[in-house]
Amino acid sequence: MNHVAAPWHLQPPDLADIRAAAEAAAGQLVRTPVLESERVNRQLGGRLLLKAEGLQKTGSFKARGALNFLNGMSAETRSRGVIAFSSGNHAQAVSWAAARFGAPALVVMPLTAPATKVARARYWGAEVQQVDWRIHDPVALCRALAAERGMTLVPPFEDRRILAGAATLGLELIEQATELGVASLDAVLVGCSGGGLLAGTAIAVHGFSPSTRVRAVEPEGFDDLARSLATGSRLTNEPGPESICDALVARSTGDLTFAIAQEHVTDSVTVDDQEVLEAIRYAFEEFRIVLEPGGAAALAAILGCPSWMEGRSVAVIASGSNIDAALFRQALGG
Repeated sequence: MNHVAAPWHLQPPDLADIRAAAEAAAGQLVRTPVLESERVNRQLGGRLLLKAEGLQKTGSFKARGALNFLNGMSAETRSRGVIAFSSGNHAQAVSWAAARFGAPALVVMPLTAPATKVARARYWGAEVQQVDWRIHDPVALCRALAAERGMTLVPPFEDRRILAGAATLGLELIEQATELGVASLDAVLVGCSGGGLLAGTAIAVHGFSPSTRVRAVEPEGFDDLARSLATGSRLTNEPGPESICDALVARSTGDLTFAIAQEHVTDSVTVDDQEVLEAIRYAFEEFRIVLEPGGAAALAAILGCPSWMEGRSVAVIASGSNIDAALFRQALGG
């Protein structure tokens, strides 16, 4: 049987793509720190490295993919503008990246998007349309608006350029772990929604540290990847469940990101909202950083099963810090 190759943009990035994305972003993004606490290590019985990606531009890893996508556009195409759909972090990232190039941006966000994420997308000059995603399909809406206005849709995860940008985080992590004297990480835990960060990180980590296990973390009720890996078929989440992890509630991974996960990801575990709130508090008390719920999911998984740490070196990706003040106070018990 003859198989037709997927279009270039729907193929996984390779290590050359990742290095090129890192070089193109030099001076435009933050090389976010990897934090380590002697006290935490003693509590857990191993070495825990926390990649503080919430200190990235726009407060999340999404800036990496958005910038790489826009870097690869022609000036003429950028001038017509870009459009994106997002619950918040991708919207902010696309708005910020567009502003760097003086390009118009339109972002479609759900009515439930955190107020701070909506406000910051607008801060970067984007036009924001908020709609009820239970009624309006954001993908179809964005495609229609893109065709009407001549804009380019910047996908949140299902694109080689987006994944190559996200993968620069994994490249940095391996470099930083080596600098800290960790010859080989035993595992890396990454929150998963559409799978962009997970897929990009997994490719980078296995490209530069093949023996490291990559484990996904999903919110309770949004475990499509765990079920998909178990069955070998890409499944979706049914409507109904809710989670405070607004950045991790996609209906499913993409075809591309799921295929990468099948090759590179060991398994996927779930965390509930209370565990995530406790992880937000723990990150503040022990590392003095602020995390949003989706950004705290990987840490929550470790705290919920500390036996994973015994005698091991494990990294968690703290992927974002865009949390509303009221929810942060709740996490701290205020």
